[in-house]
Amino acid sequence: MEGRLQRQALSAAERAIEALGRGDPGAARMAVATAVERDQIGAFSRLADAVYLAASELEHEGRISESTWDQLTDAVSPGPLVALVESVRG
Repeated sequence: MEGRLQRQALSAAERAIEALGRGDPGAARMAVATAVERDQIGAFSRLADAVYLAASELEHEGRISESTWDQLTDAVSPGPLVALVESVRG
């Protein structure tokens, strides 16, 4: 069960990052909340903070700053999500 929940958490984290890449702050927040909820090992707590910051920037400024993209990268480093952040960063 734990392994299945962790895979679901990873999938939700991926959806959060993809949502940020397409400029959808609401979907990003919902997905990262799911990631944190299903996360059994605490892998996504830093990501949640970075996603919420990025979503707020999208809503208020219409874009995500370079420093926030850097925080997103740091939040998933090291790991498989680094390449995803870099690919949606543009």
